[in-house]
Amino acid sequence: MIGIPTLTNLQKGVQFALKYQSLGQSVYVHCKAGRSRSATMVAAYLIQVYNWSPEEAVRAITKIRSHIFIRPGQFEILKEFHKITAEAAKKELYHPSQT
Repeated sequence: MIGIPTLTNLQKGVQFALKYQSLGQSVYVHCKAGRSRSATMVAAYLIQVYNWSPEEAVRAITKIRSHIFIRPGQFEILKEFHKITAEAAKKELYHPSQT
């Protein structure tokens, strides 16, 4: 299925953005149409950073870019991504790393 990222690709994309954000830089996310693939990656970033649900992330993007279109398969992978990031955040909350 074209246009549906893997969980690994979402994680890599979010980590890439976070790395450059920590350096005070911006990251430009784009795809050919700017409606679904790039919006999926940005939604994953919002889910990770703000612990938003996929619905909240898509709603926030839609307010800024009303013509996005997250396809059903993309939304499903965002739900999986949210589940993984929420579980990781919960583990960190109860067992903070000691670095």
